Amino acid sequence: MLKFLDNYQPQSYALLRITAGFMFLSHGVQKFFNFPVDFPWPLSPLTTAAGAIELVAGLLIMIGLFTRPAAFIASGMSAIGYWMSHGTQSFLPIANGGEIIALYCFIFLFIATKGAGIWSVDKES
Repeated sequence: MLKFLDNYQPQSYALLRITAGFMFLSHGVQKFFNFPVDFPWPLSPLTTAAGAIELVAGLLIMIGLFTRPAAFIASGMSAIGYWMSHGTQSFLPIANGGEIIALYCFIFLFIATKGAGIWSVDKES
């Protein structure tokens, strides 16, 4: 029925990669620069490491440079963050507030397996 959409798979994947990278980058910007809103907790060594991964991996994923390793690291960080901050409260993401980080984990795992695609510095298909 919507077969014509098959022609736009590379573009829609690129938009997913760019948007997910930008939103992940935004988490790091918030932690380090309190922009656009203040980060509500003090930075610990763990949140500093998470913020550094969010900044660097988010930027690399967004522009499509070293996309596979950056996405793999971001996926792993998201999995660890989920289980450390949310998974201890309840198993289900809807009950523990971890929907976003769980979704990041699997989006970045998908990106790590697929690569940068079009509209990327790597120009990897």
